[in-house]
Amino acid sequence: MFPFHFLRCVSQAPWAPRLFSTTSMVEAGYKMKSHSGAKKRWRSSPGLKSFKRGKAFRSHLNASKPPARLNRLGNTAYSTPAQTHKLRKVLLPYGSG
Repeated sequence: MFPFHFLRCVSQAPWAPRLFSTTSMVEAGYKMKSHSGAKKRWRSSPGLKSFKRGKAFRSHLNASKPPARLNRLGNTAYSTPAQTHKLRKVLLPYGSG
């Protein structure tokens, strides 16, 4: 019997153009996955220049917190340039394009 899994991993049809290089994936034997926790917490701004997220500690036990603190916690938090660089690698392991 012919091993059909061999056809899947060796090559694609010659008429289908590849959108990205798969040589390192085939050599490694696995695909990199994006970070599930980061996917749930961060959203990208247009053009992938930065990412934004909501702040923590705003969901419950708010009666003992001052109103100024609650207002601060309601604002959006943006990523720093160092965080943006790391988030791009975590969320987009094969690049943005």
